[in-house]
Amino acid sequence: MTDEMPRATREEWWLATIGRTVVWARLRVREAGTAEVFDSDGATLSYDSEDSARAALMDAEFSAFDGMDEDDAAARGFTLSELEPPAGSDEELPARMLRKLPVRH
Repeated sequence: MTDEMPRATREEWWLATIGRTVVWARLRVREAGTAEVFDSDGATLSYDSEDSARAALMDAEFSAFDGMDEDDAAARGFTLSELEPPAGSDEELPARMLRKLPVRH
């Protein structure tokens, strides 16, 4: 038996917006079918299934970044070209999970 974390089979980025501030969350689905959400505070929230993790994100008014089109982005007040999910280790990510977009003139 090992102490390794179960491997992720898939990773998705989700976002919520407050005005021109983007809040990111990372959803990871594990081999066993469980899921976890890494939030903007650096906390990892565990769920028994991908569906329950997605439901929690949607309840918190997050939307999946994958599949978002320009109309979806415009409804939230930004363009897709303004966004890119944060990158880095889990230790580096919390500082990058909130992003204030420049005010448009």
